[in-house]
Amino acid sequence: MYPASSLLRVTLNTASLVAPRLAGRLALAVFRTPAGRSRLRPGEAELLAEARPGRLTVKGKTVLTYQWGDGTRPVLLVHGWASRAARFAPFVTALRERGFTVVAFDAPGHGGSGGRHTDLLEYGDIIRRLDRRHGTFEAVIAHSYGVLATLVALREGVGARRVVGIAGVARYGYFVDGFCALLGLRDPANRALRVAVERFLFPGESDIWRRFDTAWQPGRTGAALLLFHDDTDDMVPVDQSRSTADAYGARARLVVTHGLGHRRILADPAVVAKATDFVAA
Repeated sequence: MYPASSLLRVTLNTASLVAPRLAGRLALAVFRTPAGRSRLRPGEAELLAEARPGRLTVKGKTVLTYQWGDGTRPVLLVHGWASRAARFAPFVTALRERGFTVVAFDAPGHGGSGGRHTDLLEYGDIIRRLDRRHGTFEAVIAHSYGVLATLVALREGVGARRVVGIAGVARYGYFVDGFCALLGLRDPANRALRVAVERFLFPGESDIWRRFDTAWQPGRTGAALLLFHDDTDDMVPVDQSRSTADAYGARARLVVTHGLGHRRILADPAVVAKATDFVAA
């Protein structure tokens, strides 16, 4: 939950009625700010210490990157909102055992990277730059918000043979709606935020709510997809992954789990094993 969320709710709901442009800008600033940095869990610091560290600069912010392996058969990991690369620790171990090079990053405002704010465009910029650095990925494994960022990046030219999407967001508009629901923002505030997103993040671009959707032009990427989603996920409903699976048709397979929720699914041994087998196939 965001700090002082009650005050934010009252302020943004009230301002959206009398000064919607101001409310939109205020909401956008919060929307682009992760609600705190997730801390390292036991064993994660040791895992990061084994990686070859790197850095990128994105809009003046230092982004930490990590590489395990010699560079052959690269697999990219893309974390979700308010998360960090280290959350993929079980995948790093499993992929290294199969001979893959593992590449990951902490997005701005996440993990050990600089800055306080980020957005879908910055995620995409990082993914594209890592693609240029490492070449076509054997696979990309992404979680939550990272799934949408990954599929948009692939549609725009990033190369990957396979994609594993875990608890993925399918529509950018859903992320806006989920943010508003979390803060208790009513329809006028939601509309004000959407206008601000269009004006300040995507100036001059049209149809962003249709374009930034995994169902838009899936034929522009040839990757095969394996999707996992838990039917008890209370942050991103399983319908989001169903939408992605439907859009990709025969190239996608959806595995629905039970009782793992939104976060524990990342550490589930069966999910890790199936995903690793898919990447290695």
